[in-house]
This record gives sequence, structure tokens and C-alpha cells, in this order.
Amino acid sequence: MQKTDEPTQTVAVAPTATADAPIPPKPLPWPLLAALPVVASAATVVAVRGPDDPAVAAWRTVCLAVTVQALPFLLLGTALSGAINAFVPARVFSRVLPKRPALAVPVAGVAGVVLPGCECASVPVANSLIRRGVTPAAAFAFLLSAPAVNPVVLTATAIAFPGSPAMVAARLLASLATAAVMGWLWLWLGREEWLRPVVRHTGHRPGHSRLREFRLGFQHDFLHAGGFLVLGAMAAATFNVVVPRSVLDAFSGSPWLSVLFLAGLAVVLAVCSEADAFVAASLSGFSPVARLAFMVVGPMVDLKLIALQAGTFGRAFAFRFSSATTVVAVVCSALIGGALL
Repeated sequence: MQKTDEPTQTVAVAPTATADAPIPPKPLPWPLLAALPVVASAATVVAVRGPDDPAVAAWRTVCLAVTVQALPFLLLGTALSGAINAFVPARVFSRVLPKRPALAVPVAGVAGVVLPGCECASVPVANSLIRRGVTPAAAFAFLLSAPAVNPVVLTATAIAFPGSPAMVAARLLASLATAAVMGWLWLWLGREEWLRPVVRHTGHRPGHSRLREFRLGFQHDFLHAGGFLVLGAMAAATFNVVVPRSVLDAFSGSPWLSVLFLAGLAVVLAVCSEADAFVAASLSGFSPVARLAFMVVGPMVDLKLIALQAGTFGRAFAFRFSSATTVVAVVCSALIGGALL
């Protein structure tokens, strides 16, 4: 007969993450930490000079202008990214792109012509392509070429430089060359550990409608990338207000310094690719090659784009890729611009 009055045993249960257990706070992302000095400086200026001071008003205007200018294209890019994830089967990309990655890179670069958007739109689309199984080298070539060689940008360049078709051709060729070289460099030197891990979607997930997948993907990408866009706009506005106009004139006399200076200026100004040709045309004191470098570097590397890339692909990727892209874009602009302009 089985005894029923045996003492019950107590089993020690390892603590698990429950609703009652405190959740350790996550560290702030590095772009937010980097933005703290900018925010603190802006807050100090507002407190000391007041919100109606001309410098404060200029900072506010530039920050809003960069954000509002880029926001529609970011909206377009995240919507297109969500549509690719939800509605386009992964096998489509394997059929369109060549199987050899070295050949897929220039094909993806030329395919950038079909996306009439700026650099903010290309980042989520490139991320979506990688999630669908496209080789990263081809996706990065598309990321770089799409903002610089689409018909809207080339038309704006022709209008900004009337009677100078060589400038349009030089921008097209230098941008395509930069995109292809960077794609091939990634095939040669790139490492997967530099990229933030991504979940590859190879088909429709069961239990989710395609519209629901589109809505969730669009909502996540837009809210995530929008914060980094605002961060880049704040940094660009700070540079615009702090650096005086006399600094620009000091570099216009030297051919090589003017190229390097306008390339660096394109990075910090963060002008949308649809409008940068008009800014370049206004810099009449600089050589045509220097203005070409401004238009080639800007759509590929600027503060808001670096922030978007860091938030999407990770800090390790953004630092290496943006640095290498700047060097390659300057070299391609100098070689092609020197031959055509």
C-alpha cells in the first residue's frame, strides 16, 4: 500500500525572465551617444541666445529642410522595401541577376536607374534585397548607384548645368564606376561579420497575410530609419551654422584641395541627390572636377546616410564602407572628370 503522507520535495527553479523580474536597461545606440554633444550644444545656444536668434533660426531651418526633403524618399524606400519582402518571391532575384557575383555587381549598379529616389530610399531597399538572398556586393552596388544615376537626378543635373552635357555624362560614369568598384571590393575584402545579422526571408511566412507582412515591415523600417535620418539632419544643420562662408572660399584656389574640400562638404551638408546639382552649380568659384566630386560623393556618403547604414547594417559596416566609398568616389571623379570636363 502506497504511503500518502510522504513529505513533498521542493525543487529549486532557476530564476527566469518574468514580468516581476527587473529587466536591465539596454545601452544607448552609438549614434545617440554621438548626438548628445550636438543636442547639448544646440540646447545651450537656445538657452543663451533665445529661440529667435538668427543662428538658432538658421539651425532649425536647415534641420527641418534636410528632414522634410528626405522624408518622402525615405517613405518611398521603406514602402518599396516592405513590398519586396511581402510580395516578391525570392526566386525572382536569382533569375534576374547573374549567378556569378562578379557579374551581378555591375548589373545591379545599372539597375539603380529604375529607382527615382534619393539615398534614404536606397538603404532599406538594399537591406530588403539582402534579406531576399541577393549577394551583399550586388545590393551595395545598387545602394550606391540608385541615388546618383536615376533619371530624376540626371535631369536635375542637366538643368543645373545648362549647355554642359559633359557634366551629366561625367556624373553618370563616375557614379556607376564607384558603385561597381565598391561592389567588387566587397567581394574581395568584405566579411560577413561586419554586417549585422539579417533574417533571410525565402518565402511567405505561414499565418501572416501578405498585407500584414507589408504593414509590419514598412512600420518597422520607417520608424527605425526615420530616427537616424533626424540624427543626420541635426549634424548637417550644425555644420551649416558653425562653419563660415569664408572657409569655403579659402579652398577654392587649389585644384586638389578644392576636390577634397567639396567631397568633405558633400558628406556633412547631406543634400538630397535630387537637389545637390543646384548646390554644386552655385559653387561657381570651384573647378568643374571639384563640383563633380561633390555630386558623386554626396549621394553615396553623407551624415544622414552613414547614420541610416549604421542603424540598418551595423556600425562596423558603416564605418568601413563609408570611408572606402569616399576614397573611391573621389578617385573616380578626378579621373573621369579630368578626362571629360
